[in-house]
Amino acid sequence: MEEQEPICNTPPFNEDAWIKLILLLSDTQDWLNELVNVVVMQVPMKNRKRLLRKTYYLTVSSLAHILERHYYKIHRHPETSKFTIPVPEILSYLRDISAETGIPIDGSLDFRRTVDVHKVIGFDRNQLLTTYITVLTDSGGQIKTPFPGPHFTLQAEGPHGGL
Repeated sequence: MEEQEPICNTPPFNEDAWIKLILLLSDTQDWLNELVNVVVMQVPMKNRKRLLRKTYYLTVSSLAHILERHYYKIHRHPETSKFTIPVPEILSYLRDISAETGIPIDGSLDFRRTVDVHKVIGFDRNQLLTTYITVLTDSGGQIKTPFPGPHFTLQAEGPHGGL
């Protein structure tokens, strides 16, 4: 039998402290997930739970991204497309778009859904009014970003596409 090479602990690995940290992080994640559910349930719309399904879901990080980057009341990222409709309406459209089949994005594991909602919902990245919403999700169904307007191919438009 070969001799096993000793494990080098530089810096030293404190397993007890590490286990406590993992358990604390797990409890904190569970608590944060519960808070997200409470926050989503406060939005005045029907069928809110459809935004939290395992196959198509909105995380609080994605929601923060939507608000910071694509909501007209937040004056950051002026070069991006912006929603000009109220947040509950944005979330209602995201919920309804879950019924659409995701189309794979070339060169990525992500999917897109682009829907014409037949109502002006904001302006696209070219600052033109649009009735289209595009939702990008990862392969697990997590909503990465929705934005007003169509999705542009990565090759033609650079690394951020319609983001």
